[in-house]
Amino acid sequence: MTTKKGHRDQALSKELYFLPLGGAGEIGMNLNLYGYEEKWLMVDFGVTFSQDLGIEVILPDPQFIVERQKDLLGILLTHGHEDHIGALPYLWKYLKVPLYATPFTAALIRRKLQDVGLEKEAKIIEIPLCGKTQIGPFKIQLITLTHSIPEPNAIVIETPVGRILHTGDWKIDPSPLVGEVSDEKALRELGDQGVLAMICDSTNVFEQGVSGSEEDVRKGLLDVMKDRAGVVVVSCFSSNVARLETILTVSRNIDRKVCLLGRSMFRFIEVAQECGYLKGFPELVSGGGYNKKSKIDKGKNGDSFFLTPKEASLLPRDQVVVLSTGSQGEARAALSKLAWNQHPDFSLEEGDTVIFSSRVIPGNEKTIGAMQNALVMRGCDVIVKHPTGENPIHVSGHPAQEELKEMYRWVRPKFAIPVHGEARHLKEHERLAEACGVQEVVIPSNGSLIRLTPDSAQIVDHVPAGRLGLDGTLFVSMGSNLLKERRKMASQGTAVVTLVLDRYNELLEDPKWSLFGVVDEEETPERSKRLDKEIERSILRTYNGLAEAMREEDQPIIEGVRTALRQATHSISGKRPLTDVHVVRVL
Repeated sequence: MTTKKGHRDQALSKELYFLPLGGAGEIGMNLNLYGYEEKWLMVDFGVTFSQDLGIEVILPDPQFIVERQKDLLGILLTHGHEDHIGALPYLWKYLKVPLYATPFTAALIRRKLQDVGLEKEAKIIEIPLCGKTQIGPFKIQLITLTHSIPEPNAIVIETPVGRILHTGDWKIDPSPLVGEVSDEKALRELGDQGVLAMICDSTNVFEQGVSGSEEDVRKGLLDVMKDRAGVVVVSCFSSNVARLETILTVSRNIDRKVCLLGRSMFRFIEVAQECGYLKGFPELVSGGGYNKKSKIDKGKNGDSFFLTPKEASLLPRDQVVVLSTGSQGEARAALSKLAWNQHPDFSLEEGDTVIFSSRVIPGNEKTIGAMQNALVMRGCDVIVKHPTGENPIHVSGHPAQEELKEMYRWVRPKFAIPVHGEARHLKEHERLAEACGVQEVVIPSNGSLIRLTPDSAQIVDHVPAGRLGLDGTLFVSMGSNLLKERRKMASQGTAVVTLVLDRYNELLEDPKWSLFGVVDEEETPERSKRLDKEIERSILRTYNGLAEAMREEDQPIIEGVRTALRQATHSISGKRPLTDVHVVRVL
């Protein structure tokens, strides 16, 4: 974790600051800081996911606050999605401060910290729904909202400078089915008291109307799941407990048992049941993931509702629903294994149905498309929306335009700071907020230090705000030379040359080289031979052209041969590979 040293702290005396280090100008990877009286409060600490260059997890670089760890009072979590809590097991050890969350989110955090052996070190303080607490100079109030996970909260942060409303992720759903509806009364009362600034979700700012209700999804999934001949696979985000309840309820209504595939499915159902959700279904075995009574006898339907994959494979296919992770095409997730027939205990057949009850996260289009094509080639009916459009099979957990306008009517903030969106989302949110009568809108980027006063909101400085990638077991900067080299290797290939010199600086034997990812010797043998001849000619010409004094030093040889090799390779293949030159001297 690196940052520019000696950056001047701005949170001095009675000034109030907002500083996003992740989630501003992007969707996901949230990390927000509030500064007052030289103390800091962090709101959320999340990750995003990658399938590129061997990096699977990307995190915001917290170096700015790591350097001020003694002034960080705690981390307050709005809800339990990975882009809001996912960095904790990786980076909490650099901060070592209390964690504040409502019961469901706290239960998820405990399991995450247990996975990395930090459950005894981290102090988790549970705040009840609609609860209040004091964290240093920050007076905190939680306001219940609706989202695609239980217990999402807006956070009221009050200081003598003014009240801030940090919405987190939210929507307005009159029938969420799991959890409470958004607390309109509390939001209106907050607006009457006066709100200095609202930091607000921008994900669906381009969507007209409203995001839709989970109640409508239940109707839509019942329509598409009933009367199916084979196995019905439904893939969704495992954190969407309301969706899980919908799928379990529909499965029961159409007389099918449920097989869970994917570790996170077990985890979220277990946590939900532990916290009082999903009451109408049998409890899963803690840690094992299956119903204690789950059994069948010689392929006949037993008395269980949750089935293991092996048990499900023995039932008639029209009696099984598979609830699977992997809706985003993740290579190691359960649905990908089913699509490519790699799951050890269950397989799909012609006539089965696969339903995607989820949205496509930007950037995942290609992997999802490839997986859906594989499913179709296996003979499956792939459904991504209701055939008639009568009812949806998925609704977003983020506010569309009319919901955003409603929030602004309730809260009536003096200033608006849109976050949780790309640049185009934030700009559109600015237009919407101004149309709702907001006095001033500040569009931040990661690292924007925004000073809030009763009279103004403005960016007064920028602090370093980078990204870290989890590369195996180590963190690397996403702008590091390591990843630049890896990216170049992926697009241009690599080349290695070895020169063996005697004590007189003469070539002891012919140059040796190896090319990887540049030309295919089997597919284009003539081209490969031409390239070898051109490389040898270029290396010898370059070496022989070096002055005697230059031959006595390795670096002039390395630079000259590297340039010659790249030029030779480009002249034949059009590629400029990442090149390394080894000089071996035999004395």
